[in-house]
Amino acid sequence: MKKKYKLDEIDCANCALKLENAIKEMDGVSNVKVNYMMQKMTLEADDASFDAVEKSVIALCKRMEPDMDVSAV
Repeated sequence: MKKKYKLDEIDCANCALKLENAIKEMDGVSNVKVNYMMQKMTLEADDASFDAVEKSVIALCKRMEPDMDVSAV
């Protein structure tokens, strides 16, 4: 399954890269792209475990970028 998210208030391109690399290391994530300029993230994971992966990814985003708001597009 593939889903897109809006990343409001992401601080910088370096932060986006760090976030992307951290998410890529998570179990269940098959692919992720974080675009700083567009303030968007595309997440791919298995359909069966997508909800759990999504919850973990959003929690990681909030931990790494506390001021950023993550919302599904």
